[in-house]
Amino acid sequence: MSDCGCGAEQAESLEKKTLIILLSINAFMFVTELTLGWLAQSTGLIADSLDMLADATVYGLSLYAVGKGVVKQAKAARVSGYLQIILGLGVLFEVIRRMVFGSEPQSTLIIVVGAVALLANIICLILISKHKDSGVHMRASWIFSTNDVIANLGIIISGVLVAIVGSRYPDLIVGTIISIVVIRGGIKILQDADQTQKSGNRA
Repeated sequence: MSDCGCGAEQAESLEKKTLIILLSINAFMFVTELTLGWLAQSTGLIADSLDMLADATVYGLSLYAVGKGVVKQAKAARVSGYLQIILGLGVLFEVIRRMVFGSEPQSTLIIVVGAVALLANIICLILISKHKDSGVHMRASWIFSTNDVIANLGIIISGVLVAIVGSRYPDLIVGTIISIVVIRGGIKILQDADQTQKSGNRA
């Protein structure tokens, strides 16, 4: 249950409102980051935009799972985990493609967009932190938001390094790291979902 000190129905209502806000922020940032990331030729921003899409989908699944039984919450979290892994692999493919065919990342745009995304994800993290102990579906959302903040810091650093060294490799390296973080987060969510469902089946 959420740490609001309220009844179950009120807690579920707060969860739903929080998830709707989180979904809206991530959907908007997905479109923004994907568009500007493509213009900036940044694998880091494109990777993070796909992570935003995964997050928006996860928040939608978590919204569906609010008030449902433990088993359904675990199933929703499992779908989230698989999606996270698939998108992480997609980002790795994009990194390899740009490594082979080349790219010219724009450092200023990377830094600015990365900073805006960082602010958006910090807001998401603050909002979801109140509900991270509510259930496996909300823990999945917490993991996503935490990973996003780490990824955004990496993007900003990569933009600075691109400007300093005049090379695309910092951007490619950060894109690779983000994809690994995303895949690792997906695996962690799947493990958490399996344990929760086993507990639910025994109950």
